[in-house]
Amino acid sequence: MRIFLTLVAALAVSAGPASSQEKLTVYTYESFTAEWGPGPQVEKAFEAECGCDLEFVAVADGVALLNRVRLEGQATKADIVLGLDNNLTADARATGLFSAAGIDLSGVKVPGGWTDDMFVPFDYAHFAFVYDTQAVKTPPRSLSELVDGTFEEKILIQDPRTSTPGLGLLLWVRAVYGDAAPQAWSKLKDRILTVTPGWSEAYGLFTKGEAPMVFSYTTSPAYHMVAEDTDRYQAAAFEEGHYLQVEVAGMTARGADNRLARDFLEFMIGPGFQDIIPETNWMFPAGVTEKPLDPAFAKLVRPAKSLSFGPEEVAANRKQWVDEWLGVMSR
Repeated sequence: MRIFLTLVAALAVSAGPASSQEKLTVYTYESFTAEWGPGPQVEKAFEAECGCDLEFVAVADGVALLNRVRLEGQATKADIVLGLDNNLTADARATGLFSAAGIDLSGVKVPGGWTDDMFVPFDYAHFAFVYDTQAVKTPPRSLSELVDGTFEEKILIQDPRTSTPGLGLLLWVRAVYGDAAPQAWSKLKDRILTVTPGWSEAYGLFTKGEAPMVFSYTTSPAYHMVAEDTDRYQAAAFEEGHYLQVEVAGMTARGADNRLARDFLEFMIGPGFQDIIPETNWMFPAGVTEKPLDPAFAKLVRPAKSLSFGPEEVAANRKQWVDEWLGVMSR
C-alpha cells in the first residue's frame, strides 16, 4: 500500500507543471479557426513563443461574437475577442468589458489610419459582390445598377444581426441610398436566394453553385487564383465606391489580468501572425510583414473610393437600420 501511495504522489508531482501551464482564451469566428483558416497556424506559432496554451472559442461570425460577450458580461471566459470590426468598436467599448490595449500601434497601417487605443487591427479589405464568370457575363458596375437594374441572377448575403459582412452590406446600402435604403432593399429582396448567419455558409453555397453571386470581399478572388489556379471568380467593381472593413481584436477586462493577452496583441501585429493572414484569411495584412504578397493580390479590384461610417454613428443607428431591413425582408 505504501509503495502504491508513493507512486500516486510521485505521479501527482510530475503532473503539476502541465496543469499549471499558462492559458490564453481567444473568442473568434468560425472561419478563423477552420482547418484552412489562420487559427491553426496562429495557435502553433504563438504557443511556440509563449510556451502556453492558446485556446480558440469560435462562434458563427463577428456580430454574433459581440452578442456572446455582451451576454456573458463580466463572467466571460475570453481574454481576447478577435474578429470584431471597425463598425462595432463603439458598441463594444460601450459594454465596459474591454480594456485599453496598451501596445505600440505605430506599425499598423490601414486605409484612413487608425487612432483607437482599445481595439487593434489585424487585417482589412473592402466588401464586394463576387460573381461566377461562367454564369454572369455582364456583372453590375454599381450598387444602384445591382438594385435598380434588370439583372436576374440570384445573390447570397449574410444577416446583419450576426455577421460583420451582413452588417457591412447594410451600411453600404445606407451609405449609397441614405434614407431611401428601405426602398432599395425592397427592390433587391426578390434577388436574394437566402440570408445566412455568417460568411462561411454563404460562400460555401456560392462555390457549390447554388447562386452565381455572393456578398464577400474584393480579396476573395485571390483565394481561387492562388489555391485553385483559376480566374473564374471575380469581384464586381462598383462606381460609387466600396465599403471598408477593418477587422480588430480587443482585450477584455479579464484579459488585462493575464500577461499573455498583451503578448498576443503584440504578436498579432507582427510578422509571426501577419504573414499568415493573406493566404488563410484572404485579407490584406494590417501590421508588419516579412513575406511579400502573392502577385494575385495585385490583380484584385482596387476601389477608387472607400465608404464608411464612423463607429459612433453605426452604434447610434444600427438597431434602427437593422429593424428597417427586417421590416422589408419579412414582408
